[in-house]
Amino acid sequence: MSLASASAVSGNGRAVTFALFAGIVCVTLGITVWARRHTDGAADFYAGGRAFSGRQNGLALAGDYMSAATFLGISGIIALSGYDGFLYSVGSLVAWLPVLLLVGLMRNAGRFTMADVLAYRPLRRPPVRIAAATSTVMVSVFYLIAQMVGAGALVSLLLGIRPGTSFLGMSAGTAKVMTIVLVGALMMLYVVYGGMKGTTWVQIVKTALLMSGGVLMTVLVLSRFGFDVSHLFGDAARASGKGEAFLEPGLRFGKEIAGHPSQTMAGKLDFVSLALALVLGPAGLPHIVNRFFTVPDARTARTSVNWAIGLIGGFFLMTLALGFGAAALVGHKEIVAQDPAGNAAVPQLARELGQHLAGRVGGNIVLAFVASVAFATILAVVAGLVMASSTSLAHDYFGHVLMLGRPRERQEVAVARFAAVLIGSAAIVLAAFAKNLNVAFLVGLAFAMAASANLPAIVFSLFWRRFNAAGVVAGIYGGLISSIVLVAFSPVVSGKVDAVTGHSLSLFPRGIDFHWFPLENPGLVSIPAGFLCAVAGTLLSREKSDPARFAELSARALTGAGAH
Repeated sequence: MSLASASAVSGNGRAVTFALFAGIVCVTLGITVWARRHTDGAADFYAGGRAFSGRQNGLALAGDYMSAATFLGISGIIALSGYDGFLYSVGSLVAWLPVLLLVGLMRNAGRFTMADVLAYRPLRRPPVRIAAATSTVMVSVFYLIAQMVGAGALVSLLLGIRPGTSFLGMSAGTAKVMTIVLVGALMMLYVVYGGMKGTTWVQIVKTALLMSGGVLMTVLVLSRFGFDVSHLFGDAARASGKGEAFLEPGLRFGKEIAGHPSQTMAGKLDFVSLALALVLGPAGLPHIVNRFFTVPDARTARTSVNWAIGLIGGFFLMTLALGFGAAALVGHKEIVAQDPAGNAAVPQLARELGQHLAGRVGGNIVLAFVASVAFATILAVVAGLVMASSTSLAHDYFGHVLMLGRPRERQEVAVARFAAVLIGSAAIVLAAFAKNLNVAFLVGLAFAMAASANLPAIVFSLFWRRFNAAGVVAGIYGGLISSIVLVAFSPVVSGKVDAVTGHSLSLFPRGIDFHWFPLENPGLVSIPAGFLCAVAGTLLSREKSDPARFAELSARALTGAGAH
């Protein structure tokens, strides 16, 4: 595929793409309108009336998890880094084992949010609610940024927007920002009008589309190589320019840097840090935890996780074919020319596969379908994230702190809708500044924050008799602050330069370097810090825990007696 053909989409192709985009948006808006008519009260708005089956919630869980980072970011990293890129997929799948262990307990112990679990035992509950709401918003916003950055990369490809070009009088960067604004506006609309019921059905539709698109592209890729996987891997290694190293560990993680043992060690530790974040993060992700409360009981919650594991595992296997297929058929040079982070590799692959089948028209049609699926993926995930953070602000902070646990349902839901607009607006602004970062990295950071701040508080609340409010607050803030500070002084923000081109790979331009933390993902340090802060806060506090409340919570978590 030539550079010229990669940089422009014909008028007919754009018409097909926009028609599919418009169709998806209309369907999802229709679901939102329907959900608004069937939403009555806080239970419907926050938890969809707890009426979803295990299969339905499993599809929605998979939809929450298979985000833009999965479809665009992970496939792009595989296309650029080969074997090391696939480690993202492996770590993300293994992460569901801790979720499976905790899902039933959290479902029985909570009501609408993670804070319901954390605040059940402590005598001083407002500080716990405030800490949980703060963490929920921070983690959700970082995850939101990743989705909207992916949307900018996707639509830029569709419109033929490349660095140095313009579109409708706008520069390439401005056009990306406008795409981010559009996605943000739609996500706020879904949450404000549809609540959890609308968001869940949008996720279910999106998961069906995403799996269909993944299967279609995987079959098309394998057919190009006679369904011979070794042939696919061989061609991908040759086209990557890295040779056999493309199929071996060390191309992206744990590089051996001659004469620089400290940098070599930092690279290896960075991989361990990322793996910890990917494995432990999902159990603390607020939008994943909140989805456990949309089913009637713990057994159904576990069933939904089993469905999610099957769907996610199958899809991650497909990202292997998509990533190596992009490397072999599109080529490293073309992928980097469109988006240096590789976020557009899958849409580029879709166009190449379609062109092989039916020329330019076929390329436009396949690209339009796959890009529309990816766009639906982004819309659905951002809606779920905004739903989680706005629910926490309204239910935990407004309802239980400001209103002392006695709010009117209409007031609380109104605050949740206002919070959705506020959080969505903040995410739009932040995503505009991070539009050139790989979305999979941003998700890895969100996972590290969730594992550092939320997971220690959840685990100790459920299993440690002595745990108290001071421990919850110290664990959440300790994990949250440590992960953010370490990232702020890491190569992600300043000091990372491409050895070949000399361009800055950090948020700040070349010449600005204030980093002292060598790892790009903080999980290796911040996750233990979160657990240590939770332990220290508990042991150093004079506050007494209530054994009766712990026994009551344990019985409720195990049996479901008294839930809600």
